[in-house]
Amino acid sequence: METPISQSWHWQAIDPSRNVARAYHLWIQTDLFGWTTVERRWGRIGSTGQGVTLSFPDRAQAEIVARQVRERRKSAIKRIGVDYQKVG
Repeated sequence: METPISQSWHWQAIDPSRNVARAYHLWIQTDLFGWTTVERRWGRIGSTGQGVTLSFPDRAQAEIVARQVRERRKSAIKRIGVDYQKVG
C-alpha cells in the first residue's frame, strides 16, 4: 500500500472593476480504503459554490487529473480576463 498523501491548493481571482471574485480549491488525498481522491470546489467568493470529488485506485491517475486542473487555472487570464493568485 502506498503512503497516504494529503495536498491542497487554493486560488482566488479578484477584479472589482470586472465584478470578478472567484475562489477555487483543490485537494488530493488518500481515503480510508486506500483510494486517492481529487476534490475540487469553486464559486464566487463568499458563496457555497459547487464541487466534485473523483476517486482513483491508482495515485498516478489522480496526480494527472490534479496537474491538469492546476494547468487550467494558469489559463484563466485568457478565459476570464483575471489571473488566479495562489492563497496561503
